[in-house]
Amino acid sequence: MNSYRQPGLVLTDRHFTVPLDHTDPGGEQIEVFGREVVAASRAGEELPWLLYLEGGPGFGARRFTGAEAWLGRAVKEFRVLLLDQRGTGLSTPANRQTLPLRGGPREQADYLAHFRSDSIVRDCELIRPQLTGGAPWTVLGQSFGGFCAVRYLSSAPEGLRTVLITGGLPSLDAHADDVYRAAYPRIERKVAAHYARYPQDVERAREITAHLAEHRPESAGHRLTPEGFQSLGIMLGGSNGSHQLHYLLENAFVTTAHGTELSDTFQEAMRTANSFAGHPLYAVLHEAIYGHGERPTGWAAERVRAEFPQFDAATALEDDSPVLFTGESIHPWHFDVDPALRPLRETAELLATRGDWEPLYDTGRLAANEVPVAAAVYHDDMYVDTAHALRTAACIRGLRTWVTDEFEHDGLRAGGPRVLDRLLALVRDEV
Repeated sequence: MNSYRQPGLVLTDRHFTVPLDHTDPGGEQIEVFGREVVAASRAGEELPWLLYLEGGPGFGARRFTGAEAWLGRAVKEFRVLLLDQRGTGLSTPANRQTLPLRGGPREQADYLAHFRSDSIVRDCELIRPQLTGGAPWTVLGQSFGGFCAVRYLSSAPEGLRTVLITGGLPSLDAHADDVYRAAYPRIERKVAAHYARYPQDVERAREITAHLAEHRPESAGHRLTPEGFQSLGIMLGGSNGSHQLHYLLENAFVTTAHGTELSDTFQEAMRTANSFAGHPLYAVLHEAIYGHGERPTGWAAERVRAEFPQFDAATALEDDSPVLFTGESIHPWHFDVDPALRPLRETAELLATRGDWEPLYDTGRLAANEVPVAAAVYHDDMYVDTAHALRTAACIRGLRTWVTDEFEHDGLRAGGPRVLDRLLALVRDEV
């Protein structure tokens, strides 16, 4: 263990060994990393633990600098573990560089089938007694981290003192098709709101789309396509996303000796926004997190998109209609345009056709829940369907919701201490 300091904090890097397959505890082991964070003024005290589970899938825990955002509020009363979920950050990272060590696409797909919320929760239950001496802890789950928290309630509630969820109540029984069938209308509403705020972006988006369709440029090996441009709509799910998207579009074109071209600034920004180099599991496992039973996910977002022809960029250009952005969906073409994903194309295909997923949620156990739970549900959240979230909330005994339109999906980041204060007050019956 290495301990060090940041302003107001003491941090300790911790490494844990867990089974790759928890049904075979004596088999292959992998390493999971967590960063312990405690207020410097309370470092020697016995404090309750709070486990933070990041959104995703595929993202390591946020790297804070000092007691910023919600972490500053948390360390006032908790010792915090920022966990890199398996395959992310420093926890046996899984990517195009490391996965070939497993073998070919079939071996890689079989390996990654152990990287869903069920395995993440089992990791947590092996780690917890090593830190708490067996005492239950509080879990704070953001987005996909909330999905993991609901799995935790389903499978190991004895390990939980309280659960706090922000933008992460999953549907308990929806197939991936249902998830995306609900998603496209939400995305369309977000796009309409963006164009109402920045009407000049309607024509600018059409110009960019037409240029990409004709020229198909590359930036650092990343192919820039109309579909990739549309996927920048993922920004619209964040608190400042509409403004960020507008500023990105306004820098799109420059006049050169060869005529009007896409600026280097825009191409680099689009490449960066579209790249999965830092979080490939977000793409590879994105639909697998909804898998249950024998029905494959089967590239659900791509299939369901055909039911919403207004999202077709070529048709929009022909009809002189606005080009609609997309977001929060993964498609086969991602694995053709992104150099970080191309080597994983066949692996992703095998996961998409897989039909032996373990059910993730125990509705009976959730209906009998005794763990105090509070969830922030963001009104018209672009990433997690609000109707699905509220149906799930009604199925978890004792869960208290805070439904708000003050924040978008990134409310924990944007709202920080206020969001955490509200959820803690709810589980403590203070509001």
